[in-house]
Amino acid sequence: MKLILLLIPFSLLIFSCGKTSLYNKSIQFENNEWKQKTRPTFVVYIPDTVNTYDFTLTIRTSTDYKYNNIWLFLNTKTPSNQEVREPYEMKTTFPNGAWVGKKTGTIVEHQLIFKRRKLPSKGKYTFMIEQGVTQKVLEDILDISFNVTKAED
Repeated sequence: MKLILLLIPFSLLIFSCGKTSLYNKSIQFENNEWKQKTRPTFVVYIPDTVNTYDFTLTIRTSTDYKYNNIWLFLNTKTPSNQEVREPYEMKTTFPNGAWVGKKTGTIVEHQLIFKRRKLPSKGKYTFMIEQGVTQKVLEDILDISFNVTKAED
């Protein structure tokens, strides 16, 4: 019992030191398949135009994922309904076949990090992710997450 009482304050101290997410959401893919028609959407309220924000897109695959990258499009809709579509390549393996992401067991976590972005207006932003490869279905894709944190100076 004394051990538990000692661990509670220690764990609170550890978790309070990390960045606090303004937004964090994950979407799982049915049968670990990302179909082209499935477009995960994340709606984030940005409270100001003064601070800068870090955006992180995370895709988790199994170690059975057979390609060395994932092409995707980030579609952004601003509070004033302006739309931007940006292509990105997320590398999944190095040329020697080793995983680029963080591997734990049979799961590999791949990230695209967009650091230090200041947005032009406060309000609701919609981020929609499109799978941009030629296959209609990408197999061995477990989930996708979108995280927004206030950037630390």
